[in-house]
Amino acid sequence: MARKSEQLLIVLSILEGRDFPKCPRLSLEVQASFDGEQLTTDPVEHLDQPRFSTELAWELDRKMLHQHRLQRTPIKIQCFAVDSSSDSRDNVGYIVLDLRSVQEVPQDPRWHTLLSSKYTKKKPSLLLSMVLENDGKATPPPTAPRASRDKKAVKAPDSGRPPAPQPLPDKLEAVLVPERGYHQVGPDNVASDMFVLSVTVAFAAKLEQLIPGTFELSSEDAGFFFFYTLLGNDITTEPFRNILAPDFQPERASLRIRSSAGAVRAFLSQQPPLQIHLCCGTRSLGGADVPLAALAGLPVDLREGAATVEGVFLLRPPAGVGPPTPLAHLQSNVSVAVTLRREDVAPQLQNLPPQEGCKPNSLTLAAPYAKDQMASSTPIRKPPDATASQNGHDAEPLAPSQARGDGAASSVLASAPKASIPPSAHRFCFSLDLCGLRQTGLPHPVAATVRYSYEFFGSAAPVTTGRPVELRRNADVSPPHSYCAFDFAAVPQQLQETFLRVPLVLELWHRDGDGAAPLPIGRASLQLSRLLAAERTRHPAGASEAAWRRSHRDRVPFFSTLSPNEKVAELSFVATLDDFGLVNAADLPVCDSAPKEDAGALPADAPAPAGPPPARDTAEYRAALELEMWKETQEDLFNDQLRRKEFSHMQALAEEWLRRESEREAWVKKKEMECSRLEEQLHKTLSDLETKEKNLVEAELKTQRLQRDLHAEHKLGQKEAQESVKRLQLECDHRVALERDKVRLMEEERTRLLKQITDGENRYKQLEKDFHHFREQQSVKPQARLQSEINILTLEKVELERKLEATTKSKLHYKQQWGRALKELARFKQREQENAVMRLKKQQAELDAVRLRYVAAEEKEAVRQERRELGDIRNRLNGLKQQQGDVGPASSAPLPGVSHGAEEHLSRLLEERDTLLRTGVYGHDDRIIAELDRQIGDAMADAS
Repeated sequence: MARKSEQLLIVLSILEGRDFPKCPRLSLEVQASFDGEQLTTDPVEHLDQPRFSTELAWELDRKMLHQHRLQRTPIKIQCFAVDSSSDSRDNVGYIVLDLRSVQEVPQDPRWHTLLSSKYTKKKPSLLLSMVLENDGKATPPPTAPRASRDKKAVKAPDSGRPPAPQPLPDKLEAVLVPERGYHQVGPDNVASDMFVLSVTVAFAAKLEQLIPGTFELSSEDAGFFFFYTLLGNDITTEPFRNILAPDFQPERASLRIRSSAGAVRAFLSQQPPLQIHLCCGTRSLGGADVPLAALAGLPVDLREGAATVEGVFLLRPPAGVGPPTPLAHLQSNVSVAVTLRREDVAPQLQNLPPQEGCKPNSLTLAAPYAKDQMASSTPIRKPPDATASQNGHDAEPLAPSQARGDGAASSVLASAPKASIPPSAHRFCFSLDLCGLRQTGLPHPVAATVRYSYEFFGSAAPVTTGRPVELRRNADVSPPHSYCAFDFAAVPQQLQETFLRVPLVLELWHRDGDGAAPLPIGRASLQLSRLLAAERTRHPAGASEAAWRRSHRDRVPFFSTLSPNEKVAELSFVATLDDFGLVNAADLPVCDSAPKEDAGALPADAPAPAGPPPARDTAEYRAALELEMWKETQEDLFNDQLRRKEFSHMQALAEEWLRRESEREAWVKKKEMECSRLEEQLHKTLSDLETKEKNLVEAELKTQRLQRDLHAEHKLGQKEAQESVKRLQLECDHRVALERDKVRLMEEERTRLLKQITDGENRYKQLEKDFHHFREQQSVKPQARLQSEINILTLEKVELERKLEATTKSKLHYKQQWGRALKELARFKQREQENAVMRLKKQQAELDAVRLRYVAAEEKEAVRQERRELGDIRNRLNGLKQQQGDVGPASSAPLPGVSHGAEEHLSRLLEERDTLLRTGVYGHDDRIIAELDRQIGDAMADAS
């Protein structure tokens, strides 16, 4: 019984509604359901905004709350429209709330829209809020009266966990203790025990759906295997190669944990799901998530029992590979069981009676985990008289060395007479393991057991599982004592005919705890013919070369005994058929049936009567008897060899047929899946076409309306355009008249400017004549040498000024010619030094920039120097002009002996040198620049 401080209340506040239609004759009620318990508000008026102002509460403890959160138990809210006159209740809509969102901190109310509402014009909504309160402090507000709590949620049974001796940290970790071979979780105190956490991978199905179409398998691949990580330990199962029918022995991996019951449960509740991957080499084809946190919420006392979470989990392909198959019966899955128990508590299989169970051969290692094959630890359960022949079937008892049972049964069989076994009979062993039960269609939990019988195995007595297990909706449970094996001898052909004709019928019974008689609630039919179609593999025990094994894993539904079409539960099972080959008659007990002589007719010491010895006592008779026995033995050996050869050939043909049949089935399944997808696409395309056709009709009508509107707009626009043309014609005539006046004024201005140009040319000619006259006069005066130097400096000054204005005036001819030449030369150099330019491109660009700056600075410095010299010369000339007032304008006369052609040659050389330097391709050290400097120097010397 939980303590008072652990009692909680889930309080649901239903405040008001909105967007409801007004119905004066009706009223509204809200009904909330949680865990099978229903609470209802008081009826209110059916208005647009009804006000409920009611709280509904359910009482439970923290343990039950945690279990409901793990199971994602919903809170369903239904709104009813009630007619008081006829007492009819009409469902208006419903809302589903997630219990995981409820918190102990009050949250703001939220509006929730009713789903599947019958009011289609509007979307009615309810204003709801949920909070988790302690039972001792739950006080309702005065404006929201709480509904009656007469109906409370059913409390979960106490798990029996001892209270933690000290508070646990928020985050628990598993610390490996290598020298002792276990993991430590939480503090190590007096309450600590040794626990065993084991993971079992039982079987898998439909794995071929995970293989992409572009995936290719090579002969070097080691096969397929499952991989997962358990507390930092990487674990892989034994590989298998047949992906269509995966046949591998169930493997269990276990590790030891030292902790207290509360700490280990808290640790598991914090763990993420266990990811199990199907791998081929280093590639993951798909994965499944197994929740480890579900172990913490199971109501099991770990001091006496084991907590187990098992089921069939879907394998989903990795992200980006493709979506999983939409068909449920083609989805890949793997069966996994996770068990937590105390180390001194025996596994569940050890709870069987001594004659029915056997202790597993677990492999205990010093490593943190251990892995064992489940096939070697499976107990054998035999029903009574399982080896007796029933109803004329050829199921015969086996020898004591082959039968599985206790010593008493062996002694009975050893003294039994030899059975009549056909020469072609084989020894078979059929085993059935009921792995898990799941309730699907019953409204309430049931205490279930499974019962079945199959007379062909030698007994008509039913086989029943152990104590009843409680079945809840969508929760897998494992029935105890669910494994049973049958040893028998039969002809293979008759075995196949029986398996094809007679199914194995399983019955699901419900037993109440009040001592009432059990009631059948469901039946399931297990087709054993599927076991014959399974792939045949060699027996793992390696008894002989003729020993084979077939295994089949599947799920079958239980249909109700009252309604045959109603499915009430599902059962996952593993069926195995072992074929040990022909029965060896030498191993069967033999009892001599010949009549014995009456030894008591004569006294022991009486002499034998005289007479001839019997014929059977002669040496000839014994030799003939031995010869006949030898012949029979050789004939039996020869027949046995022929049978073995025939069996091997037939077995090879059957294996090849089964392999090809499996490939064809897989191909057909994939084609069916593709056809279903194409059919869905076709339906979708047809619906799209219908929608497009409707849209097209609407678009045509809309287009016609638009055409009419456009025609009217066109007429109106045409009328407006004609008026606009008239206005534009008038404006154009006015502008033409203005332009004509402007042209007349421009002609007058042109005439005036031409006259000014003519006057300017006449003045220029007169000034040129005066200049030539001044030069002639100046050439005969003593200042001729000084004047020559002035003319040279003036020429250089003019040349520098002309170069500064060359970018916008008269350098186009030289620029085009030298530009083309420089481009050709640069192109030639680029072809010659392509590799060097690619490596030093950045450095060359920087050097070119530096060189341009240097050349520009050098030119600026030269221009400034020449300007300074020219200024000095001008100053001296001005001084001379002041001394010689009679000279006049003669100072600008040209130097004697300097021709106009020499000046043009010097100017051309200076322009060519400056143009080459500005390109950046040449420097002052290049030979062509040095040659131009030499020619410029010679020209200046000649001019001097």
